[in-house]
Amino acid sequence: MIAGLVILFFIFAGLYTDVLWFDQLGFLNVLTTQWIAGTVLFLIGFVAMAVPVWVSIQLAYRLRPVYAKLNSQLDRYQQVIEPLRRLAMYGIPALLGLFAGVAAATRWQTVLMWLNRTETGRVDPQFNFDISFYLMDLPFYQAVLAFASAVVLISALVTVATSYLYGSIRVSGREVLISKAARVQIAVTAGLYLLLQAVSIWFDQYSTLTSQGSLITGAGYTDVNATIPGRAILAGIAAVVALLFILTAIIGRWRLPVIGTALLIVSSLLIGSLYPWVVERFQVEPNAKALEAEYIERNIDLTRDAYDVADIEEIPYNAKTTAEPGALRADAATTANIRILDPALVSDSFRQLEQFRQYYQFPDNLNVDRYMVDGVSQDTVVAVRDLNIDGLNTGNTWVNSKTVYTHGYGVVAAYGNQRSVDGQPVFLESGIPTSGALGDFEPRIYFGETSPEYSIVGDEDGANPIELDYPSGAEGAGQTYTTFSGDGGPKLDSAFKKLIYALKFQSEQIFLASSVNDQSEILYDRDPVTRVQKVAPYLTLDSDAYPSVVDGRVKWIIDGYTTSANYPYSTPVSLSEAIADTQTPAQPYALDSVNYMRNSVKATVDAYSGEVILYAWDDKEPLLQTWQKIFPSTLKPMSEMSGDLMSHVRYPADLFKVQRAILGQYHVTDPGSFYSKDDAWISPNDPDSPPTNPTLQPPYYLTMQVPGSDKPSFSLYSTFQPEATGESSRNVLYGYLAVDADAGAEDGVRADGYGQLRLLNLPKDGTVPGPGQVQNVFNADPTVSTELNLLRQGSSTVLNGNLLTLPVGGGLLYVQPVYVKSTGETSYPLLQKVLVAFGDQIAFEDTLDGALDVLFGGDSGATAGDTAVPDDATANNGGTTGGATDGATGGTDVPTGSTGDAATDAQLKSLLAVAKTALADKATALAAGNFADYGTADAKLAETIASMLTLLGE
Repeated sequence: MIAGLVILFFIFAGLYTDVLWFDQLGFLNVLTTQWIAGTVLFLIGFVAMAVPVWVSIQLAYRLRPVYAKLNSQLDRYQQVIEPLRRLAMYGIPALLGLFAGVAAATRWQTVLMWLNRTETGRVDPQFNFDISFYLMDLPFYQAVLAFASAVVLISALVTVATSYLYGSIRVSGREVLISKAARVQIAVTAGLYLLLQAVSIWFDQYSTLTSQGSLITGAGYTDVNATIPGRAILAGIAAVVALLFILTAIIGRWRLPVIGTALLIVSSLLIGSLYPWVVERFQVEPNAKALEAEYIERNIDLTRDAYDVADIEEIPYNAKTTAEPGALRADAATTANIRILDPALVSDSFRQLEQFRQYYQFPDNLNVDRYMVDGVSQDTVVAVRDLNIDGLNTGNTWVNSKTVYTHGYGVVAAYGNQRSVDGQPVFLESGIPTSGALGDFEPRIYFGETSPEYSIVGDEDGANPIELDYPSGAEGAGQTYTTFSGDGGPKLDSAFKKLIYALKFQSEQIFLASSVNDQSEILYDRDPVTRVQKVAPYLTLDSDAYPSVVDGRVKWIIDGYTTSANYPYSTPVSLSEAIADTQTPAQPYALDSVNYMRNSVKATVDAYSGEVILYAWDDKEPLLQTWQKIFPSTLKPMSEMSGDLMSHVRYPADLFKVQRAILGQYHVTDPGSFYSKDDAWISPNDPDSPPTNPTLQPPYYLTMQVPGSDKPSFSLYSTFQPEATGESSRNVLYGYLAVDADAGAEDGVRADGYGQLRLLNLPKDGTVPGPGQVQNVFNADPTVSTELNLLRQGSSTVLNGNLLTLPVGGGLLYVQPVYVKSTGETSYPLLQKVLVAFGDQIAFEDTLDGALDVLFGGDSGATAGDTAVPDDATANNGGTTGGATDGATGGTDVPTGSTGDAATDAQLKSLLAVAKTALADKATALAAGNFADYGTADAKLAETIASMLTLLGE
């Protein structure tokens, strides 16, 4: 009893802490609704299974023959079972009811959606039902039928077993003798089971609209003309056979139901399997293109509707492949915003330049956001300086990790289109305390992606702060401490609460520590995605939560999707596989197939207080409307979103990846062409991914003006190449997909263009190179190879940045930053060169602006954002641009046109940068007394000078 009570108290502690957590966050009704629904369904499932099974056992036992003659084996069974008979008669139904109740409780979402269903206003093309029938009604009906069938089948089995054990069913030679009572009970049970199967087969007609065939998802010619009518006929036959079993219970003859059952089996083989096979093989396959055209069109229309790509704007784009002088003049705004900072490579730079202490950290992949700087929208690479408790090493005690080191500090943001003279990021927000162009905001990060499991914060008024705010050495300040003043977690204002949290986290210090007082709060479940998932369990969340400074606070923004796998005629995709690319790893076991997806919710999590706010981004979406009925008052309307928040909302990458996966096939709207698959596309592999394990190139956020749009906007893009494998594959571009990702900056009003998908259809003659082809050209170019080899000398590694593709100058411009990283422990990538390509022409310069000018005949007609390179990475804090050296590292000006040849000047600039690096390496090695490294650097310097003299003809 004591052990049982302890277990119950542990369970109670877990449940009560959930109540406290949800109540503090203001979403208690989400938890209670789930509990109430789960409890009711458990009771229904328990009773619905236990009672019929109990009744079946009781009837079979009580109506047994009193003087039945049993064989010796059955006598022995009875002797063994009889002492446990009463326990078994109640225990077996209770145990089965327990399993059934748990199974029923897990279907609470299906039941609540059916009870609160919302119509979509669109009907399916086969049965003319509202599509909500497939999304919300059919799953419920099928679940009820499956549960009822299981109950009746188990009841039949226990009836037969009990009847046999107590002599109601006897086997005498070839003859089976069944008592009248057992006959009636078995016949009625069998009749109920077949009646349920009849209803289930009838509903299976509708399942054909979501079944996946070899050609399309949904009912094709064979399904419509053979399978669906066949299932209707089989449902009628099953109902007749069910009536025959009921008749047997009355007249006592088994011949008719046995014949009927045999007829049902034969009919299911002939009507359900053979007939559809004959139609498919001999009627459809010889004429598939014509006969399936109507159903392919249905599949195309509803798939495009399900993934919200029906209104895509298709634009013919006869991309040029010849770079002409002044070609970028009309795209000056796009050129000025080209991002040369790769968020997947500069994390090490952020760590070395802005981490400051070992107990801070930055994520491996940073985020791209945009801010207004001096009245101009500026693409930025952003990260929060989050906490890393493991960095405390031996200082990782309970007091330190739970009460002192409680939060990260600050946002670090760098210009996406700038670099310092030595290749470092140019920060517009940095430092501790944080300062820069983003203005005043609350910098403390109590809720982040790597926050500790739990922290205890807050204190009594007047107490000395113990939470480390930021360390010494920042602007000459000493250690600074703070006390959390928000409402971020349940209060530990009683001994009982301390006890249950000590049990929850298996930590007696929570109960015993003197620093835990009545004003203390316990912060846990701090990852933004986890918090949103708990308060909105019906949403599928985007894989990337990103931080933004909004209205003076750091807020995590998370996109939420309403999804379904039951949209009629829509082709399913595995969500995990569709979003997998270089930056998002594939999941080993993906069980998340969907065929309908909408970005219906934008969620925010305050990085200081942990407050979660859900905004109904698409309040007309029927699944979201249904969930709003289930969880009322949990979502706020979009009209309550501030203009500052709207300016940081973006079109979600995961939805875009799913849409590009669908559009690879479904950009084709002609059924004949779709059937022939003569224009199928795929997304290209990332050219920098390993050849043995290639991954898809991720889509990239850029500010640009896509053909067909009125002005530049923050956009997300991807490309397409023809679908082929092996020797037949061609890395040329056939399509360029972009979406307007800018929601505007007006309070509660979404910009008109937001979410508009545009597909540029490129020439099919294969003249526009794809990313892989361009990367090969870069790698094979002799001049580029020579300079890269110079950069690799010594202990340096060359890293290719993201290869961007921009529709400018009437064609497609490729831009790739090139980083150099030494092999030291504290080294980080430095942006040294920029590769550009247009058609089959390339350029390789220190700056993007210089590379574009070289590429386009000496004058591109536009100016890139790195024309002015500040002397160091922090010279530009606050958003103003400092002096320039035209990209030459080391601050040494190289006069343009000094040799009269732009290409030679570019090589001289590159070699000068290498020489400066060698000089710095020599000085470092000499100071450290490392004469081996000193000799290597000296040899590198001599070789570089020799190369420069050769270029100058001396």
